[in-house]
Amino acid sequence: MSRLAASFFLATALVAQAPSLKPGLKLGDACPPFSLPGTDGKAHGPASPLPLMVVFLSTECPYVLATQARINAYAKQYAGKVTVLAINANDVDTHAKESLADMQAQAKAQGFVFPYLKDAPQVTTRAFGAVCTPDFFLFDRGRKLVYRGRLDDSWRDAAQVKVRDLDAATEALLAGRPVAAEQPPSRGCSIKWK
Repeated sequence: MSRLAASFFLATALVAQAPSLKPGLKLGDACPPFSLPGTDGKAHGPASPLPLMVVFLSTECPYVLATQARINAYAKQYAGKVTVLAINANDVDTHAKESLADMQAQAKAQGFVFPYLKDAPQVTTRAFGAVCTPDFFLFDRGRKLVYRGRLDDSWRDAAQVKVRDLDAATEALLAGRPVAAEQPPSRGCSIKWK
């Protein structure tokens, strides 16, 4: 992809800060029920005795590509303490590289340790009110939303991260402390709706 094409892609794909764009779930809301097919050939949903973190991903979004290793590291760090599920809802008819086969290739190349699910009808994604990729939702054991915000303060460069917002929220939740009310919104590419 040429530099000009990449710049155009970024300019047209960028959504996001979401305070004004935060439709859907609000803090304290229940996790919507769902069962979606994964890249592993199995259906997955929110049933688990552990807290749950759901993240909306893409196979092409530069924001996801820059953070997917950190998201996988989060899943490894909290294995056995937090269930992690990723969902891709991008429309395959307009974005062919968002197919389940491309998701499988992404998951394999990255060594994802969490289920990666396809929401082809986009019903689950609309119920969450996700607006961009990546978009993070952390639920307590009772499946009430306690955090909706960014992964950290440097999506582009892991070496520049100074504030790990999702980690801080997760640590507070696991320790039984209140999760900070200030939750900077995630930034990313718009979800490609049907």
